[in-house]
Amino acid sequence: MTDQTTSAPQTTASSGESGPKSNPSNKVVSADEGDTLSTLRNLWPYIWPSDRPDLKKRVLLAVFALIIAKFITVLSPYFFAWATDALAGEENGLPAFLVAPVMLVLAYNAARIFAVAFNQLRDALFARVGQHAVRQLANLTFRHLHQLSLRFHLARRTGGLSRVIERGVKGIESIVRFTILNGVPTIFEFAIMAAVIWYQFGFSYVIIVAVMIAAYVWFTIKTSNWRIGIRREMNDSDTDANSKAIDSLLNFETVKYFGNEKMEAARFDVSMQKYEKAATKTWTSLAWLNLGQSVILGIGMAACMALSARAVMAGEQNIGDFVLINALLMQISIPLNFIGFLYREIRQGLADIESMFDLLLVPAEIKDKPDAAPLKAVEGAIRFKDVRFHYDADRPILKGIDFEVPAGKSIAIVGPSGAGKSTISRLLFRFYDVSGGAVEIDGQDVRDVTQESVRLAIGMVPQDTVLFNDTIAYNIRYGRPDATDEEVREAARMAQIQDFIENLPQGYQSEVGERGLKLSGGEKQRVAIARTILKAPPILILDEATSALDTHTEREIQSALDQVSKNRTTLVIAHRLSTVVNADQIIVLEAGQIAERGTHLELLDKNGLYASMWARQREADEAEERLRAARENDEFGIVTRGQPADFVPS
Repeated sequence: MTDQTTSAPQTTASSGESGPKSNPSNKVVSADEGDTLSTLRNLWPYIWPSDRPDLKKRVLLAVFALIIAKFITVLSPYFFAWATDALAGEENGLPAFLVAPVMLVLAYNAARIFAVAFNQLRDALFARVGQHAVRQLANLTFRHLHQLSLRFHLARRTGGLSRVIERGVKGIESIVRFTILNGVPTIFEFAIMAAVIWYQFGFSYVIIVAVMIAAYVWFTIKTSNWRIGIRREMNDSDTDANSKAIDSLLNFETVKYFGNEKMEAARFDVSMQKYEKAATKTWTSLAWLNLGQSVILGIGMAACMALSARAVMAGEQNIGDFVLINALLMQISIPLNFIGFLYREIRQGLADIESMFDLLLVPAEIKDKPDAAPLKAVEGAIRFKDVRFHYDADRPILKGIDFEVPAGKSIAIVGPSGAGKSTISRLLFRFYDVSGGAVEIDGQDVRDVTQESVRLAIGMVPQDTVLFNDTIAYNIRYGRPDATDEEVREAARMAQIQDFIENLPQGYQSEVGERGLKLSGGEKQRVAIARTILKAPPILILDEATSALDTHTEREIQSALDQVSKNRTTLVIAHRLSTVVNADQIIVLEAGQIAERGTHLELLDKNGLYASMWARQREADEAEERLRAARENDEFGIVTRGQPADFVPS
């Protein structure tokens, strides 16, 4: 049996050192490198699930079919030997009706067919068990990734992460199938074969076979351990190439803007060159492994058959015995080859799942307290009490922020870039925990209640709206998945996008493309507003929701935002000050501290930071209006009559 390597380069989401363990809390425990037994202990609850008696029954039936198949496998060489004796006219002590060579040949082949049939029955019975384990562990990993903090996801590489999960799932399947379903039964088959050879031929044959098996296993393990390092190198190169490919494709437009297709291809090819080198080593080492295994098997078989040939010549054995020892040794070579394949598959499976298990061992930075309860009687009052926060201890972001937003009121947070505006919204969502002070909703510290209830109470319209690659209806309904079609249409109407949707050929079933790229910026924002309206939260965060839009679109979006924020506690994080003049209070941040606060008019009277920011923006707006008027009047002779006012000649 020739061993095969199952990997191939992929361009499509943290070691055998660790593995998952199923328990009531879905925790994962680590395992030492190469500790297959620890991994099997961790995987066993998924293979023998306590809540699935139907799967347990399948496991037992699969084991029963496996045992029958092994006994038939050991028996089949006897039919071959007896058929040989019958053809040679030898006496073999069988009943007369079985002595006919044709009957023995038929029995031999029937035994082989039944052995294969029971092995296939075993695989069919165990298929659902193995796939159930794969699904449970893949789901555990997926849910764990969503439990990890924003800090983790900001640093991740999406392409590499997806590849890690894909390889991990395949590795789990290999370990479950080859170890549980094939490993122990193969050892059982060796034991039966050894007993048969001892009984039929004597202890000297058993010694030769034992030495052959020991040498084969030792050589296979040593060589496979060497190949595991090559496999890890190949996996790392594959992950790196996949990450670069996904990152480049996600930024397709940027690549085109700068004409850097060749540079991207070169970066990708560097990773694929590393993969090529490692993959070549893998196949070369596999050739040496197969050659060494064949030599060991050949020497062992030659020694046993030489002893048998001498015994036949001495009259101590007949021709059937010579054929029998050859058939038994050939029969042993199959599971022996499989032991090598099995060991490599398990070791390679461990190498493949090590990154996935490392992901499972990454602790969730933000966790609910054991006694955390949902938010109670949510009206929407917000309080930041002397809040301090840093991403890095050496670089504080917020330095004692203290403000309150009464229920149903609106507060705007403005300031220069890097002042900490968006950090405030992330703390309110509890993407991070404060370093000092407290964030409260209706007098309840967000750290003392469940994250789910906090996020259900808040709606977000971000500056950079990213949509799912699905229909418009799906993206709007994402705000409340159980909403009716009528509620979806009403949300679209309130967001002032209903007419646009209904004029599309497929209406609400129109696909928006990856990250919503088939829609304009204003259309994406309206979809984001519609799904927030559908969510109907008591608290609304507008995180620079219009700063990336042109003035005309901004005014249209702003009217929709004004409608959705009515009677809701609203936190507006703004860059364009004209959008916050009607806020109940405006807070001006500078270097992580509150520099000023008050209404729009009060802050202008102070003639401080806010007033200077307002003056600069007024000057910019006036310059934009003058340019607009110049275009409309065709003052420079470059604007074609009839072009829209916001047309910019190239």
